[in-house]
Amino acid sequence: MNPADEILDVVDENDRVVARCPRGEAYARGLRHRCVFIEARDPDGRLFVHRRTATKLVFPSRHDMFVGGVVGAGESYDAAALREAEEELGVSGLPQPSFLFKFLYDDGAGKSWWSAVYELRCALPVRPQAEEVAWYGFLPDEEVRRLLGTWEWVPDGLAAYERLRAFRSAR
Repeated sequence: MNPADEILDVVDENDRVVARCPRGEAYARGLRHRCVFIEARDPDGRLFVHRRTATKLVFPSRHDMFVGGVVGAGESYDAAALREAEEELGVSGLPQPSFLFKFLYDDGAGKSWWSAVYELRCALPVRPQAEEVAWYGFLPDEEVRRLLGTWEWVPDGLAAYERLRAFRSAR
């Protein structure tokens, strides 16, 4: 199936479903929907970082420190988090990612989605989808912080990353 044809729940400012439509239409019309962000780390605690392919519908060729994606119509955040983690990492049999928090991402220019943030340890060898991931590596946190000012990152991932850092420092 063409990703633009995937049916999504359209939600309001309180994350209540108000309609359904194809992903391509939701993006074109700036309709609010749902996404999941999964921070994947290897057994040594290094963060999975990747560069998106040039064919992605949003933020093509940019780097991201999360795996994830849209929540399908009628799908729960938890189910989407596991599905997306397994799809993007190219593995099966992962444990359920742990839910951390949810926030509303809104860039003020028509990109808005409820964003559920999860964490996951992946001890399995990864084989990311070639159609989703152009490059990847497991990087130490210090390296990721150094690259924040150098690489072009997906803006929603940066927003989730900053919120995750604040969430962890408040614990």
